[in-house]
Amino acid sequence: MNRRIGLLLPFGVLSLAVVGAGIFISASNGVPAGVWARNGIAWIAGALAAAGLSALKRRDVLQVALWAAPVGLAASLLSPGVQDVHRWVNLGPLQLNVAMLLAPAAVVALAVLCRAGASAWVAGLAALVLLVIQPDASQATTLAAVAVLVALAAFPRAPVRIAVVGVAAALAGMAWLRPDPLEPVAEVEGIFGLALALSPWLAAAAGLLLAGVAGLPVLWGFRGSPTERLAGAALGLCLLLWAVMPFLGAFPVPLLGLGMSPIIGAWLGVGLLAGLRGNG
Repeated sequence: MNRRIGLLLPFGVLSLAVVGAGIFISASNGVPAGVWARNGIAWIAGALAAAGLSALKRRDVLQVALWAAPVGLAASLLSPGVQDVHRWVNLGPLQLNVAMLLAPAAVVALAVLCRAGASAWVAGLAALVLLVIQPDASQATTLAAVAVLVALAAFPRAPVRIAVVGVAAALAGMAWLRPDPLEPVAEVEGIFGLALALSPWLAAAAGLLLAGVAGLPVLWGFRGSPTERLAGAALGLCLLLWAVMPFLGAFPVPLLGLGMSPIIGAWLGVGLLAGLRGNG
């Protein structure tokens, strides 16, 4: 219990600070309360889900978390797209970004199951291919980087490492070559610009908080088993690249920008990681 709280509590504090900063920035720029309030609701829902997930035995949920990613991404291709881009599924009035909702838990599961057989890698490869098809260069690059990290840790043989690196890099490169006509939305992809216009100090603080959110799973993992260390590093890398990618294209800024999916998704990844509880 103490080890779970040792991750969930500090993550909750840091992530709430980021979400709160994003709400303040959006409200200060005239975004309606009915829009920015969803981020607060997502934080509460994600925290509750993470608390429940952390209490479950990991073997009961790891396979589900891993395979939910390709299944959800496939479902997004069946949903109405925006200018031939398919990244979302509709849940009533809500539009959820599937990759940002499911990827954090999936990368934790991949890190834990990477040595258990080929099925984990089949799921990861399927998810990566589907991200190329969507297309989503940001999420494809993130998943490819995590796959490389996990492969370097899991496989001592150089040919296997080279194969994983080659396939992951090729698919990520293909995603960047796919046309992506979507324009950035100020309070989603351009939230750092809005923060900078309000105060350079606010923008700098938001960036540092995001870095802290990404670094926390890594630090927590260092205190545990080898499995926890790898899973923490995988989740930390995922969250870090999420924060970096908006500077390379029109991609959502996680937690700070408006959008429920990355908030809930980050919580799900943290909840699954906390559930490892040193039983790596």
